[in-house]
Amino acid sequence: MNFIPTKLEGCFIIEPKIILDERGYFMESFNERIFRNGVGQEIHFVQDNQSYSSKGVLRGLHYQTGEHAQAKLVRVLQGEVLDVAVDIRPYSPTFGQYESVVLSGDNQRQFFVPRGFAHGFLVLSNTATFFYKCDNFYNKESEGGIIYNDKTINIDWDFPSENLIVSDKDKIQPTIENAKKAW
Repeated sequence: MNFIPTKLEGCFIIEPKIILDERGYFMESFNERIFRNGVGQEIHFVQDNQSYSSKGVLRGLHYQTGEHAQAKLVRVLQGEVLDVAVDIRPYSPTFGQYESVVLSGDNQRQFFVPRGFAHGFLVLSNTATFFYKCDNFYNKESEGGIIYNDKTINIDWDFPSENLIVSDKDKIQPTIENAKKAW
């Protein structure tokens, strides 16, 4: 696996080694020892989640607060998404900045989003199956969110805003300035 650091400390794009032949391909999508060495942290994943969405669906920006904060290892099994992480660590030099990466069933890239980041994605293909591992269990009372079109963060979703499909809940999330603090 190739671990590519991003401008946001702790976030990594991960490219697996894919072995191709006439039958198809084989890849190791997760190996705890290699992952731990690659990200330089001891991470123990406890929950896997999967979603299926149509083109234009934007999910996010979400995070968990306090003792329920979550690190995520995300990937796309089928289709293509623009995946985004926003640094919400209050004393980070990159607070309020974001990193985006295209993840697809074709490129097999993964994105590691550590605790202290808001996360979201936009489906670019007709449909997408999105899969992620979390290092902490979901806790409804610890939910946090930031509006996807926050002008301070200024995420370039590179998609017509009139074609976005956003849940009612995500349409009313606060700005980063007014969001629930992660810590």
